Amino acid sequence: MARLFGTDGIRGIAGEYPLDARTIFACGIALVRALGQPLRVLLGRDTRESGPWIECLFAAGVQAAGGEAVSAGVFTTPGIAYLVRAHAELNGGVVISASHNPYRDNGIKIFSTEGMKLSDAQEAAIEREIEALARDPEFEVRGPQDGAPYLESEGERFATEYLRFLRERGLGASSGDRPLAGWRLGFDGANGAAYRLGPQLFGELGARLDALGITPDGRNINHECGSLYPEALRQLVVKRGCDVGIAVDGDADRVVFIARTGELLDGDDALYILATYLQERGQLRGNVVVGTEMTNFGLEQALARRGIALVRTKVGDRYVLEQLLERGASLGGEPSGHLILPEISPTGDGLLTALLILNVMQETGRDLPELRAGFTRYPQRVLNVRVREKPPLETIPGFPRALAEARERLGDRGRVLVRYSGTEPVARVMVEADVEDLVQEIAATLADLIHHQLGTT
Repeated sequence: MARLFGTDGIRGIAGEYPLDARTIFACGIALVRALGQPLRVLLGRDTRESGPWIECLFAAGVQAAGGEAVSAGVFTTPGIAYLVRAHAELNGGVVISASHNPYRDNGIKIFSTEGMKLSDAQEAAIEREIEALARDPEFEVRGPQDGAPYLESEGERFATEYLRFLRERGLGASSGDRPLAGWRLGFDGANGAAYRLGPQLFGELGARLDALGITPDGRNINHECGSLYPEALRQLVVKRGCDVGIAVDGDADRVVFIARTGELLDGDDALYILATYLQERGQLRGNVVVGTEMTNFGLEQALARRGIALVRTKVGDRYVLEQLLERGASLGGEPSGHLILPEISPTGDGLLTALLILNVMQETGRDLPELRAGFTRYPQRVLNVRVREKPPLETIPGFPRALAEARERLGDRGRVLVRYSGTEPVARVMVEADVEDLVQEIAATLADLIHHQLGTT
């Protein structure tokens, strides 16, 4: 059986393997068997139309294996991870979400009692159990016992608890009753899991809110909205005179920002702002920041000028977290806006990151462009090529030579990185250098070659 778990759980098209009814039900059983009983799992989901039936099937599998499943309803991924850490009676968390992907996709993300993604060994154990069930001629999908595999009435209590955590860790327990009074914020909830939590959070903090992406219909999650498509928010921020715009993705583990001038600030910008803020207060442990292979070279240079080292990992928040924990570092993240501060949470949290950035703005009295001054971004081009298969890159005819020639042309003026997505049938070509035309030319050449050899029609 092919490996089910990618860099961010199990992903696929809802209704098709591995998100067909049989495999989902088996996954619920396998989780209990692999992690041991008694098991009480907290479930959450984003707003995709496939979420409720996938959640119900998974919960039924958990129950069939002797476990218990409790649902928080529509909830953010980092919110579920926090609640699992906060409640000793919960042995794990599961989020039904495909994050920033289109609505037809969905996924199963599993968290340990520490609010962290499972280890490779634990994921392999679950896969072995699923494979064994697939071979069992007597295995069949069964509905939930007594028609109630979970209790969704817990959702409001969980929401109140999670929002209190965000406020206290994002702005400080002594921040006052309405610390954002006088602020005007733009918010884009991506028609996803934060469509209610986001407005509730910022409203309770006193901000005047102009909101987009808060009317989910099951199919509009991430559709021309949210952190991947911030143009509508940019227009709103400029038109309404907002102090800042905040855009999360479908499950709210990512966030990007719009300055009042309309300038977009991504995860690299947020890393720079938080790194310099923490360093100035003696709170950046080891003077190191963890990024990925996609982190802009300009950020590496800007941090180095301040005596801060950038450590790169493979793309994926689990790899960022591994390095953070190994080095005892305070801050890491990805250009997508997935930032991790392990002393607060081992999971990227878009709403938490937003509050931390707002706190820096409040304390310093500076707006976003001022805070990011000192970081000059290298021109970067990322091209996504949909592929029908993912053979080793070095086996693609003509590709190794083209890549070597590209790197020779760039020298020490830039970087080129080509990799397959861990969650989509996509090859990503990233090129950055000090000259825009060179970046565009090299990226197009490599992407065209991959499309010619592997592209879908």
